[in-house]
Amino acid sequence: MSRILYTFFLRLFSPLIWAWMAHRARRAGGEWQIFDAQRFGAYPQPWDGESPVWVHAVSLGETRAAQALVFGLLAGGDRVLLTHTTATGRVEGARLFAAEIAAGHLYQQWLPYDFPGATRKFLQHYQPRAGILIEREIWPNLMHQAQLEQVPMILASARFSEQALGHIRKIDHLFPALMQTSYAALGLSLAQTQDDAARLYLAGAKNIVVVGNLKFDVVLPAVAVDAGRGWRARIKRPIVAIASTREGEDAMFVSAMQFLTQAHDHRDAQPELPDPLYLLIPRHPQRFEEAAVLLENAGLRFIRWSTIRHDVHADEQVRQAQVVLCDTLGEMPFFYAASEVAIVAGSFAPLGGQNLIEACAVGTPVIVGPHTRNFADAVQGAVQAGVAMQLSESESTDLALRALTCASEWLRDEPGLEKRSAQALQWVAQHTGATKRMLAEISEFETARTQV
Repeated sequence: MSRILYTFFLRLFSPLIWAWMAHRARRAGGEWQIFDAQRFGAYPQPWDGESPVWVHAVSLGETRAAQALVFGLLAGGDRVLLTHTTATGRVEGARLFAAEIAAGHLYQQWLPYDFPGATRKFLQHYQPRAGILIEREIWPNLMHQAQLEQVPMILASARFSEQALGHIRKIDHLFPALMQTSYAALGLSLAQTQDDAARLYLAGAKNIVVVGNLKFDVVLPAVAVDAGRGWRARIKRPIVAIASTREGEDAMFVSAMQFLTQAHDHRDAQPELPDPLYLLIPRHPQRFEEAAVLLENAGLRFIRWSTIRHDVHADEQVRQAQVVLCDTLGEMPFFYAASEVAIVAGSFAPLGGQNLIEACAVGTPVIVGPHTRNFADAVQGAVQAGVAMQLSESESTDLALRALTCASEWLRDEPGLEKRSAQALQWVAQHTGATKRMLAEISEFETARTQV
């Protein structure tokens, strides 16, 4: 009865959901195809291959996290069906797995809306051997139809905060046991931490194994990393990345950069260290122009990365700039490798934070703000390992200015910075292996099912 009521309200409010998606699509850009037939479980051509392993990575972060796992499945001979909900996730998947898509080993698709008919037709069309959901993407009708079609469902690299558990309990209060039943339908849950596992159990999951975080197994292109380090060596200036800024944060950091650069311009003495070059990297492309306007209004000397990235004669232009506006997608490994310090945003406004592991994986120590609920365990571990600093709201009324000031202090302490860099590489290396453990657990789970 709860699932029937849930479906009724989902249908009732679906126009509002589509309007919200359309609004987000206008802001984020890209081809969202909100009313594409695929999103309703309609496929004009029959599926031409054997039963694939289906991996669902809802958006950009989950797609990047799934990279090593998908490559592991492909290396084992599996054909992979990769689904997404957002355009950014789909574009990133197309970039990461371009060769595999061209070879026919991986196929991309939209995840259908959580209507009973759409999810049933999706599962009947592709007949996946198993479904793997990355991090946390549980939909009641999808889970119910998977049970009916006997498709085993696995939650991989699952992170489950207290806030997430609270949301689940609120939903179950409105629709009794709806989410409890959905989580119980999981055949296997592969949790990032013991705390995640404990909360998953309270949500209804049963077969739970702690295997670690897929994001530690990030596959960074060596060419991009080497190119970033080479670019920094040519520029001959300390570089600070302000990475993955989200709504409201660009203005905070532009204001802080304006204050510091004006203070530097009024110094009497010659500084021991050249002023840092800031890389401002908005997370979503819809804010590239907004960030450019903020920089221009602040009177900061800036250049767009999109205009100089292929210009071998632009080094002197970069040396004269105060900020590079990084207005391209898919180049974060280059930017992190080019930087000596990374300020990972999404955490300076109450937005939950962004992944800091990728920066540490190239040996770039990190500064984050107080709002990191989405990556709480990784942030805590990085701080304890001495590779990250987390600012608290009580430290400063201007968190962005405090972050830039801390970055400058780190840059002036060359031995300390080298130590943090080495510790960052060591910390990531100590936590790798989640992919191997997940593949082993998935294989064991599938073997056990075939023997029943």
